[in-house]
Amino acid sequence: MALTYDVAVLGGGIGGYTAAIRAAQLGKKVAIIEQDMLGGTCLHRGCIPSKTFLRSAEVFATFKESEQFGIQAENISVQFDKIQQRKVGIVNQLHRGVIYLMQKNKIDVIQGKGRVIGPSIFSPKSGAVAVELQDGEMETVVPTQLIIATGSRPRTLPGIEIDGQYAMTSDEALNMTELPKSMIIVGGGVIGAEWASLLSDFGVEVTIIEMAAHLLPTEEQELGAELQRLLKKRGVRVLTQASLNPDSYRVEHGQVHMEVTNKGKTETIQADKLLISIGREANVNGIGLENTDIKVERGVIVVNESMQTTEPHIFAVGDVIGGLQLAHAAGHEGIIAAERIAGLDIEPMQAHLVPRCIYTRPEVASVGFTEKQALEQGRNIKTAKVSFKAIGKALVYGDNNGFVKVIADQDTNDILGVHMIGPHVTDQISEAVLAQILDATPWEVGQAIHPHPTLSEIMGEAMLAIDGKAIGI
Repeated sequence: MALTYDVAVLGGGIGGYTAAIRAAQLGKKVAIIEQDMLGGTCLHRGCIPSKTFLRSAEVFATFKESEQFGIQAENISVQFDKIQQRKVGIVNQLHRGVIYLMQKNKIDVIQGKGRVIGPSIFSPKSGAVAVELQDGEMETVVPTQLIIATGSRPRTLPGIEIDGQYAMTSDEALNMTELPKSMIIVGGGVIGAEWASLLSDFGVEVTIIEMAAHLLPTEEQELGAELQRLLKKRGVRVLTQASLNPDSYRVEHGQVHMEVTNKGKTETIQADKLLISIGREANVNGIGLENTDIKVERGVIVVNESMQTTEPHIFAVGDVIGGLQLAHAAGHEGIIAAERIAGLDIEPMQAHLVPRCIYTRPEVASVGFTEKQALEQGRNIKTAKVSFKAIGKALVYGDNNGFVKVIADQDTNDILGVHMIGPHVTDQISEAVLAQILDATPWEVGQAIHPHPTLSEIMGEAMLAIDGKAIGI
């Protein structure tokens, strides 16, 4: 006997469970099919556990610098087992919260590995899901509408075996039982930069290898350059415009060794561990897409602005469709899919208005277009940049590194992009997001009274500075 639903969601990560909740709120009978634990990568192997590490690293760094605040701290040390315990406690608490939300919204959770099947005795069209339950039994779920939210996994390098002991991705790194003395990080994007920041704060000797000319290559160039400068100041070795030879990888005497070519010069570098952080790839294999007419291009499922695949009754959201591969983007895509299924008018998501946050020390946050992107669009732009050194609260806080850069259209006065690096900027970027959604001008944001002393003053100053009206600089 098949189980029938209005909506079934294949995958219980943030995109999947958000879609399920919204569909249930709209009166649909909903089931989630999840082979592991609800919450997905973000909760169990990504956002949340990595941010607990970053917070512990930040606290340790603050203790090491406490004399500038008139506080003398002695005999401080990293107890990594307790950091791991704290991570597990936070993840478990949030996991229980997701389970509660499923119960609250009367969403059935089917624990097992799901695979989309084609037309069968259960349904005249593709979209039913065969589920191998944990006890080995099979169940068939037949939904009117299906949402695929199978997420992604870390990319690896051919020739380098991920053994979890010497070579690892972020998945394995989050489960380390002790900190290494040294680590090579391949990839200077978001994940690589965050790991470099937290490991260096913990006292690990770090080398980053990045092919591009600067760290954070998808962000405003000045952000990557500033983060690179500050990490180098903390002792991180950063090799940009560098390439490695995976065939040279070897483990000798308890360390990894590999050849790296940096600006024409080849050298062999070594460390206790190797972290591969070169992005993520969508989980499109092994889920039965070959039984459908769903189109896959460049390794991701193709969808329209309503998150519909090329089979209109099947939707896809989150990392499996590529794009920004951010948790909050996946959640919003899930809401769009659920509301489209319910027949509501939807507002298509504009990728450039999705905030991007990087939780290094200092933090990085941005929304909108980079200066290069704006110029490529043929825009006549104007820019302004304000340093945190001009902000009193940053001095009080003890961290005045970084800046805010605003990009606006000279002709229309539209805000095109806001790019921030500095203390707690991930908590401040939402003001810029709201300003762009409401089509505010820099002058209008600058007219909003920002309380003093706060870090948020920098946003008002940067917006005023674009027309030469900043007060404090």
